[in-house]
Amino acid sequence: MNVYMTKEKKDRKKVNNNKIPKAPKSKENNISKSSSGGFYYSFLTVILLLCLVQITASAVLNISKIVSYKAKIIQITNTRNAAQALNMQLKDNINNFSNVAGLEAIARNNLKMSSEDEVMVIINEPKEDTVKEKNKFLDVFKKN
Repeated sequence: MNVYMTKEKKDRKKVNNNKIPKAPKSKENNISKSSSGGFYYSFLTVILLLCLVQITASAVLNISKIVSYKAKIIQITNTRNAAQALNMQLKDNINNFSNVAGLEAIARNNLKMSSEDEVMVIINEPKEDTVKEKNKFLDVFKKN
């Protein structure tokens, strides 16, 4: 095959291309295509907007969940730290009270006990409420 076309063949091809009749374009055909294309693009636009709204709503919900979970994590961490501090304090108390000096301190403070050579004197101070009640009671008798 000859790759190069001669000038005559090119001219014939141009003449043949010019002889092909083209269909006349009607206005009705263009209008129906553009209106169906317009509806199609409008429909796609609406679908894309709905997808965008759904994505935005999902993002907002996920962000709010992240914030609430972080608040819960902080609260649980604080509770854990408080429980660990209480556990350490209780372990110290167990160590302090398991020896003789600790038991003696408990006996002195809570049970009001004294050692062999000591005499314990307890001074009770009356509460203000009881003093006021006694004064009211005495006032009633003084009036009579």
